[in-house]
Amino acid sequence: MSKLVTQATPFLTYLEQWYQALPARDLAAIIGDQPERVALFSIDLINGFCKDGPLAGPRVGALVEPVAALFTRAYALGLRNLVLTQDTHSPDTPEFAAFPPHCIAGSAESQTVVELASLPFADQFTTIAKNSLSSHLGTTLSAWLAERPQLTTFIIVGDCTDLCVYSIALHLRLEANALNLERRVIVPAAAVDTFDTPVALARELGIMAHDGDLHHMLFLHHMAQNGVEVVGTL
Repeated sequence: MSKLVTQATPFLTYLEQWYQALPARDLAAIIGDQPERVALFSIDLINGFCKDGPLAGPRVGALVEPVAALFTRAYALGLRNLVLTQDTHSPDTPEFAAFPPHCIAGSAESQTVVELASLPFADQFTTIAKNSLSSHLGTTLSAWLAERPQLTTFIIVGDCTDLCVYSIALHLRLEANALNLERRVIVPAAAVDTFDTPVALARELGIMAHDGDLHHMLFLHHMAQNGVEVVGTL
């Protein structure tokens, strides 16, 4: 057994115990009587990650129904700041050096999953196109936030835990720290996930391995260490 495996075993045991003990939180209590101060963000729940395409997979696809249900409950509680940030890539984005081409602007892959798009209040969504893992860089999100200084609570759901979800959650948290802003950033573990590429498959394909459970839990833990409120469910 390698030195890293031996040294990491106690931490990995702790990490799984931490994850299993994440508390449930009440969505109604978070929204309260001031829904105008809360925003709900769906990150990359689009066809190319949930249904069809080289980066689509069952773990992320399984988020669709629970997130649609969460949006429905939030809307019933008066929440109207409903935002979808979504990969809408240019064909020549440098990102395709790291990932296979996906979710190109105008393609079916770049479209919102029908379970969200068909909600009766979907015309009230704000959809923000992005050309990278970041929901902030090169997008309209900063302008959208500047127009809504009343927002103090951000709920983040979607994919991937260790990529686009991590990016927006940390950006919102660190921005608040830097600017001394009152802000809660909440990530419910049951409403985010990431992809899994087993080692054997990665070696067969000549690509990098990616353990889905480890990356999911580890990045949630890292978010929590940096002040993001990671909860089990809402």
